[in-house]
Amino acid sequence: MPWLKGETAADGKEYLYVAIDDCSRWAYAAVMPDKTDESAAAFLDEVLTISPVPIQAIMTDNGREYKGKLDRGHAFECLLDAEHIKHIYTRVKRPQTNGKAERMIRTIIMWHKSIKFRSREERSYALTDFISWYNTQKAHSSLKNQTPFDFMVDHYQNCTNCTQRLGN
Repeated sequence: MPWLKGETAADGKEYLYVAIDDCSRWAYAAVMPDKTDESAAAFLDEVLTISPVPIQAIMTDNGREYKGKLDRGHAFECLLDAEHIKHIYTRVKRPQTNGKAERMIRTIIMWHKSIKFRSREERSYALTDFISWYNTQKAHSSLKNQTPFDFMVDHYQNCTNCTQRLGN
């Protein structure tokens, strides 16, 4: 994440993790302390907990935090295996393969640069509010001017092969 006012490289970096539903644009984001498989797994665990629908597959880049060996205890791969989630990788050096996630990251970075945060905690709370607004208030022309959440509810209710989860 971009540094807060007054922070320097010596204060340490934090990393933005983003998940976005390919169909509805429902999004989740969090700032994590590092780019390790443990942080990636912790983020995915948050996504699995908060997602209104079951996750059957995910797409990630080929970073070490996402790609590893099950038999070596790679935390992210182990969680995917335990949850029976298919893992799809983007093409190497082709971020446009995962364009919706890349666009969401750019949206969050632009939002972040427009606000002066006094602390990392304040930024974390504001990010939660921003994502809530994005999911429940921001209409998308690609979704027939519905919010991601409204589109997800409508799509899910009309889906004949979806696994039960929404609203229970």
